Amino acid sequence: MTRAILLASTALLMAAPGALAATGTADGPGGNGPGSGQLALTRVLLSTGGVGYFEYEATVTGDADLSLEVRRDQVDDVLKSIVVYDDKGGVGTIGLPGAEPLDTAFRELPFSPGDLTSPAALLSAMQGAEVTAGGSRQLTGRLMSVTEETVRLSGNDGATATRHRVTLMTADGLRQLVLEEADTLRFTDPAVQAQIDKALVAVAENARRERRRLTVHSNAPRDPQAAGERRVRVGYVAATPLWKATYRLSLGTDGAAAQNGQASDGKAQDGKGALQGWAVLENLSGEDWRGVDLTVVSGNPVTLRQALYTPYFVERPEVPVEVLGRVLPSADEGTVTLDDTRAAMRPQAESSRAAPPPAAAMAAPAPAPMAEPLAKTAPYGSAAGTPAVAAVRSAETGAAEGAQVLFRYPQPVSVPNGGTLMMPIAARALPVERVALYQPASDGRHPLASLRLRNDGDTALPPGLLTFYDRTSKSDGAATATSAYVGDARMATLPAGDSRLLSFAVDQAVTIDREEKPSRRLSRASIADGVLTLSVTDRQSTTYTVAGAPDGDRNLIIEHPRRAGWELAEPAGNKPDATAAAYRLPLAVPAGKTVTLTATLERPRQERIVLTDLTADQIAARADAAELPAEVRQALTTLAGLRAAVAEKERRIAELERDRAERIADQDRLRENLKALPAGSDLHKRTLAKMAEAENRLDALARDLTTARGEAEAARQTLRERVKALAI
Repeated sequence: MTRAILLASTALLMAAPGALAATGTADGPGGNGPGSGQLALTRVLLSTGGVGYFEYEATVTGDADLSLEVRRDQVDDVLKSIVVYDDKGGVGTIGLPGAEPLDTAFRELPFSPGDLTSPAALLSAMQGAEVTAGGSRQLTGRLMSVTEETVRLSGNDGATATRHRVTLMTADGLRQLVLEEADTLRFTDPAVQAQIDKALVAVAENARRERRRLTVHSNAPRDPQAAGERRVRVGYVAATPLWKATYRLSLGTDGAAAQNGQASDGKAQDGKGALQGWAVLENLSGEDWRGVDLTVVSGNPVTLRQALYTPYFVERPEVPVEVLGRVLPSADEGTVTLDDTRAAMRPQAESSRAAPPPAAAMAAPAPAPMAEPLAKTAPYGSAAGTPAVAAVRSAETGAAEGAQVLFRYPQPVSVPNGGTLMMPIAARALPVERVALYQPASDGRHPLASLRLRNDGDTALPPGLLTFYDRTSKSDGAATATSAYVGDARMATLPAGDSRLLSFAVDQAVTIDREEKPSRRLSRASIADGVLTLSVTDRQSTTYTVAGAPDGDRNLIIEHPRRAGWELAEPAGNKPDATAAAYRLPLAVPAGKTVTLTATLERPRQERIVLTDLTADQIAARADAAELPAEVRQALTTLAGLRAAVAEKERRIAELERDRAERIADQDRLRENLKALPAGSDLHKRTLAKMAEAENRLDALARDLTTARGEAEAARQTLRERVKALAI
């Protein structure tokens, strides 16, 4: 049985890509004659991180140069991760041809890669070069211009064609020819022709360079006693196709059958299932795998890329060339005699010029010398092992802390390039429990037929699809059993000692109804500083009514949704299992019976109500709440009466203000009418009398309004004092 073990080192987690093994030669020191070694692919390690580690080995003597070919698209990964292990000698340099971008080949040429796309573009770029045209018109001259023109073709269809007219400066003057009509056109200077040939070769090389050859130099041991054959290993990491895990779970087999994945004698063993795990992988490395040590790793390592094979140039700021300004001395106008004051200023000015400039005075002091260098040169790896080997060995002590699991096939594996392989990674019996899982989001009426699979092994199982089979004994009691496909399920990563619910079908025999009922419960009420504080508990109850299956009992698990800020109050007792989004409530459902389960979530909260902001009706409505204590209700009833008195005073003020506004409008109307009436007329006199009466009424309204406002303010003050004095 394939056994999974924890991977010890993060470096080994990233399984590496294949590269082409190449021959390497070794020359023995001291005239021992050339030896030869060949890098052969010996180990492949594939990771679920989408990378792979390929390791090659060669046996060499003395100094050795080993070559290794890799695909062009893998060079960046190789430069990032290549590692060389020499068990006796020393690791030397690693070389490979430069990237040689196409632009580099054209850097010293008078034309660009785009100018080679057409003859007209090349001739335009080579303006001034001497060319010779052959054909019916033989011309020799220097290129001046290439002009594109459109000509109409003969016929009545109106078709046109594009031609290029080349203008040359010849010994006879300007001459022209049509490029498309010339039989030949060549550059007379052999150096120019060589430049074009070189550019075309560079374009062709750039198009066909799919691989790069690395040369790994291994130094001979310094200790003469260690001379002789030694093993050199070369490995690196690069992108590979993701390997996938798939599983088969057969129910009704015994433990022995589970170990080998075959049918048992047909006798079912309760609580066990035979699990087979397979890794599906592809060889797209570019070479065949012949007898390699194959390992797959489950985990999620950090994998990075960087363009190390691409030349980068640092952008530098451009500063102008310092040019001295033109000096124009002024004309001498003679000398003058300075008075004593000016003479006394001269030494002071001269002394000021002797002082250090401000910049120097403000400069920071020189840094103190460092006690020791920031970095020290590490000693080179000796024959006892390179620093990289020591790092890997020390990492092995902390292997159990990682989340990586390694599956190694016990025999050499051969996979042709482009081939697919299924490799077994698990074959054992695991504890299994049949359950029915109710997920309202998956099916609102029926639960899902599921299995609880527990990993009682020592290592985790990677995620993958799982196919269920039900194996039953034949009716004749024979040792063989028949298999029936049951369904598929998705299995997340299954750590050691943990379990997963795997759903594979809908259980139509069980029906579930739900009824939700929200409610709230008041646990405490208090009044202080004019604020009514209510401690309320919101409740959300869901009753599940389950009609059992007629064919047998069910162990039902109900996934009841969790809500942020809410706690599960019912069912009481031990806390159930829970996922990130739901509680898992167990419920036994006998065959043919109907059972119920009520799940209640509670959320405590507080309501703060400023009593002075409420109307009389709102306070009265609060006082009518039967859930409030009698003392609080009585206080609210009293406050409702006081708030009603304030409202009555405010209504009286509103009526007086409305009456006053109407009287003022009448006064304005009478005043406008008075302007149109003859002075001293009867109508004029009656209007004046009405205006006097209105003025008297306005004065009375003003007095009433003042009184009403005072009474309203007194009522408000009484309400405020009463509210402030309440403490319940």
